[in-house]
Amino acid sequence: MYIYNVTSNIDESIHEAWLNWAKQEHIPQVLATGKFTKATLTRVLVEEEMGGITYSIQYRTESREHLDDYYKNYAEALRSEGLKKFADKMLAFRTELQIIDEYSVSFDNKFSKN
Repeated sequence: MYIYNVTSNIDESIHEAWLNWAKQEHIPQVLATGKFTKATLTRVLVEEEMGGITYSIQYRTESREHLDDYYKNYAEALRSEGLKKFADKMLAFRTELQIIDEYSVSFDNKFSKN
């Protein structure tokens, strides 16, 4: 399993508009490609020197092939839409992560490997 992570720093002047767009348009469009099984939107709790508000969107995919197909057929168009709307008020970088193992603990402190 892989995580395609997009971290974006958003200028405060467009923060609400960007957040609404991400939730209502962008994330559903990325999921609609059929290449990802889940998306998680998080706010980064570290203040950046440059200011702004930082978010991370983590998209999970089952295979490297799905991620490569997303890059080949969808990524450019979906990225350019955000750039057209928010131009220099948004700075984004992308990271790929491969999940090796997942672990959890239950409320009764029983540890398990998923």
